[in-house]
Amino acid sequence: QVQLVESGGGLVQPGGSLRLSCAASGTTFSGNIVGWYRQAPGKQRELVAMITTGGTTIYAGSVKGRFTISVDNGENMMYLQMNSLKPEDTGIYYCKLKLSWGQGTQVTVSS
Repeated sequence: QVQLVESGGGLVQPGGSLRLSCAASGTTFSGNIVGWYRQAPGKQRELVAMITTGGTTIYAGSVKGRFTISVDNGENMMYLQMNSLKPEDTGIYYCKLKLSWGQGTQVTVSS
């Protein structure tokens, strides 16, 4: 059974940084399509960043240049480094591996 657990969310001021983590059990990130998604209040869940099976990283236009997705295969962890955060980055962030989702972690960007 695949389980994903996100952590690292919180309240941060505009311009600040956060690093989200996603721990996996029951499977590995290696060789799979993996990604981070977010859902803002009243909006649909959207892709933030992903890594393809070939190792290509893809980012939503709104986060390109500010966010970095990475995987540590040794630790079986996935990360999302978020810099220069904006209020519009506020939402619940979810990690996804194959068809499994984590429970989400709240990110709030506000002064």
